[in-house]
Amino acid sequence: MDETGRLLRDLTPLVLGVLVRRYRDFAGCEDAVQEALVAASRQWASGVPDNPRAWLVRVATRRLTDEIRAQAARRLREELAVAFVPMEQQIELAAGANERDDTLDLYFLCCHPALSPSSQIALTLRAVGGLTTAEIARAFLVPEATMAQRLSRAKQTIRDAGFEEPDRAGQRARLGAVLHVLYLVFNEGYTASSGDALVRVDLSTEAIRVTRMLERLMPEASEVTALLALLLLTDARRAARTGPYGELIPLDEQDRALWDRAMIDEGKHLLDIAIPTGGPFAIQAAIAALHDDAPSTDATDWPQIAALYTVLLQHGDNPMVRLSHAIAVGMAESPQAGLAALDAVATMTDSYRVDAARAHLLERAGELAAAVDHYRRAAARTASTPERDYLILHAARITERQQP
Repeated sequence: MDETGRLLRDLTPLVLGVLVRRYRDFAGCEDAVQEALVAASRQWASGVPDNPRAWLVRVATRRLTDEIRAQAARRLREELAVAFVPMEQQIELAAGANERDDTLDLYFLCCHPALSPSSQIALTLRAVGGLTTAEIARAFLVPEATMAQRLSRAKQTIRDAGFEEPDRAGQRARLGAVLHVLYLVFNEGYTASSGDALVRVDLSTEAIRVTRMLERLMPEASEVTALLALLLLTDARRAARTGPYGELIPLDEQDRALWDRAMIDEGKHLLDIAIPTGGPFAIQAAIAALHDDAPSTDATDWPQIAALYTVLLQHGDNPMVRLSHAIAVGMAESPQAGLAALDAVATMTDSYRVDAARAHLLERAGELAAAVDHYRRAAARTASTPERDYLILHAARITERQQP
């Protein structure tokens, strides 16, 4: 992503926050902001304006008012009619007077109680996290068309229910959905589900930034502290995950000297605070800490990691957790035991990650021909270029070793 693209991503929640606070129409405001972003990507090619935030607010507001006139949206027309300040002055005030960061407010606003938990998360990922419909669909393991319909229904539901800004009690009620969204945004940034880059630093760093804001807002909420610990303990390994050409470097081949020890220390400190609650994020943070403390893959405390995944499964039977548990079992006990555990995962999801995990365990079991087959199957199904290239190359290396 170029500098303009990063700037637009950073400004999106700020601009959306200005419009939503004034017009209280999430669907209309989100559409107007998206149109403004498209206009900016075209017009800023010759140079970014002096006040890009004000520019986006101005363009998005004009798009929104044009839509109001075209569709005769009665409620919004009445709001404009009773305003004594001229429209152009309103736009300038909205763009410059409120300089506080509305990002966290938008996370809570998108997690509307009229929506199902899955729709809350999907809508926030789209509007605030900036993920595409396809990326969200992959995160939920559903077809893109299904996710598009879900997002459309979510916007209509909010339109019908009315868009309310929650008080502290309302924020606490929506906290679980907000945390899940931040977790998914980080995951998409840490390992991009598609494209030429393995990581999307803009997403992962933004998720950490917003989680820090949330931790300052709710220092008493241990699950927030646990999530921040998890993100830091995981992101600390980012610099070692790619080579000079952006190629994927698996965990067992990483230069652990490149891991960010300051970030690991901070994450472990936060984990010490959050671990007594034993929630899902605290458990995952504990797993990440075990990886961070190990001097090598073989020296990792795999039995403890397998045990923690067993506890994590008690909080929800998730196929990706089961997959990670199967790998841990394969490392802690034997590849055969891991493969047996992986069979149950295959009945829950057809993700390419199942083939990749099976290939890894088959390789450790010495069943190299079968491992090559599954590495190639996984490569054919992933939408990530670095993952695909790694899987193909690794399969080729195994094949070369087999030749006399």
